Amino acid sequence: MTQAPSEHRSARERLLASADELFYHEGVNTVGIDRVIAHAGVAKASLYKAFGSKEELIKAYLQRRQEGRQERLLRSLAQYATPRERLLGVFDALAERATQTGFHGCAFINASAESKPGSSVETACDAARSWMKQLFRTLSEECAVADAAELAARLVLLYDGALVATKMDRNPAAAHTAKAVASALLDAAAHSVPAATVR
Repeated sequence: MTQAPSEHRSARERLLASADELFYHEGVNTVGIDRVIAHAGVAKASLYKAFGSKEELIKAYLQRRQEGRQERLLRSLAQYATPRERLLGVFDALAERATQTGFHGCAFINASAESKPGSSVETACDAARSWMKQLFRTLSEECAVADAAELAARLVLLYDGALVATKMDRNPAAAHTAKAVASALLDAAAHSVPAATVR
């Protein structure tokens, strides 16, 4: 008899898959560890052997989410030909993600709201946040604007607003609106560069 695919996965993989589904949809504090274990179909000892604690499982869940987001975003941005298109493409990627079944907002915003100061969960959220800020900074620099740091800071706020509006207002079009505003911000930043410095 052929085994189901889930039976071939390690206990660690099954726990991470269950954590991803339950934590993302219901919250990292709302979902108890016994529920994750039951959903994964593993023994309690397997969780402590693989992760040591619920907090470390949450951290691993968030790290996997971040790895997935990085891969998805970088793959999406690689299709664009110009720096401007790549920068605005971040909002296209958000718009695409927002229309997918099961979208429940930003996993890091959600988990950060529930995390304790100084916890490994907060650290994982901070790392994901830093990566996103650096992405906007790099993309802004590639656009050769006068103040890439200022533009990036504004775009991060805009991106955050689009994420929140998408989830709380149930408005998948928020990312398209944010993209239009980002385009205007980019135009304004580009126009502030002296003509002699534009190549």
